[in-house]
Amino acid sequence: MEQGFIRIAAATAQPIAIDHERNADLLVAACLAAAAQGDTAAYYDLGVAYSTGSHGVSCDLIEAHKWFNLAAVAGHEESAWCRADIAEEMTAREIAEAQRRAREWLSAGARRAA
Repeated sequence: MEQGFIRIAAATAQPIAIDHERNADLLVAACLAAAAQGDTAAYYDLGVAYSTGSHGVSCDLIEAHKWFNLAAVAGHEESAWCRADIAEEMTAREIAEAQRRAREWLSAGARRAA
């Protein structure tokens, strides 16, 4: 995952700070910006961050499932496996919430593009 975050930070020309907390915030922000542009790798990287509670975000399986789902729908094969793995630890209600959030993200993206 580190490489994915570094790749996205480099692609957005964000400086990588020595302060690890600030660096984590910048990397997540860069991933969110890339995700807003439809970057499938950014979806995956965000899923990994939320599923592991790394890079300055807390572990949140609902958010992780949302990002893995978005990446899987876009064709990222490993994301589908990750989504299935974390779904085993989630309730049906949590999965439904993650799917609702993914649909909201897609709807918001369609509105941004219009």
